[in-house]
Amino acid sequence: MKEKLKIILELGKARISLPVALSALTGYVLFTGSPDTQGWWLTFGVFLMSCSSGALNHWQESAIDAQMPRTKNRPIPSGKISRSGALAVAVAFAITGSTVLILTNPAVATLLSWATLFSYNLVYTPLKKVTAFAVVPGSLVGALPPFIGWAGAGGSIFAENILLVALFFFIGQIPHFWLLLLMFGDQYKMAGLPSLNQVFNEGQIKRITFTWILTTVASALLVIFFVIKNPVVLFLLLIYIFYLLTSLSASVLFRKEFKVRPAFFKLNFLYLLMMFLLIADSLLRVAQTPVTM
Repeated sequence: MKEKLKIILELGKARISLPVALSALTGYVLFTGSPDTQGWWLTFGVFLMSCSSGALNHWQESAIDAQMPRTKNRPIPSGKISRSGALAVAVAFAITGSTVLILTNPAVATLLSWATLFSYNLVYTPLKKVTAFAVVPGSLVGALPPFIGWAGAGGSIFAENILLVALFFFIGQIPHFWLLLLMFGDQYKMAGLPSLNQVFNEGQIKRITFTWILTTVASALLVIFFVIKNPVVLFLLLIYIFYLLTSLSASVLFRKEFKVRPAFFKLNFLYLLMMFLLIADSLLRVAQTPVTM
């Protein structure tokens, strides 16, 4: 059972699905100011729906995964599970996740979770076999989960706060992908996928990636100054952004070699830090609100 559970979680890309679920909780708490029971059920439902999307992606790309050293040991190409078995896991995740969301949250949360799955599995995944620029429409996948939480809590999807947060996660997906490309671009070519390495040389990709990182930082500043209210939270985010900018700028401008892997982890930490501090800011805002009699 332990081995089977490990395979199921690997199919569901649990390490990616957890931050996706956290971003949905961030949207929920941003509106309500409290991670109540409904919010936790929403988080769990989004986690299951994200796992469904991940398992479906394994099923869709099993032949491609078998050709790349980075992915050849995934459950399907390694023979740990059959394609039909992986598809059954994806369907089970989707049914369970949808049921959880339908029973505990407004219908809009379920609709948006299915829109996220559609964007990833039926738009981005097929499109990346056609164009190296699939990441741009594919970045919608990163922007939708905060909307799920916000709308599930009763917020308008046109509210300024959630639009700015979603913009940050949308833009942030692009340098995330470009850094992955710098690490594994040769493997994409091995699998016959269109790669930006065929359009730009490595130096150009690094400069473009750095530009997108600067754009991500700019979108983070919008969140800091227009969404976050607590001065301590604001200060912590500004400190980390200053560190991110100075370390990456020094790497790009003054060193001969741009170290991709450290940049990848530093940028991903910004996304996690943003989620945790947005939640903290919302909780502190409610805690500091005077109680009226």
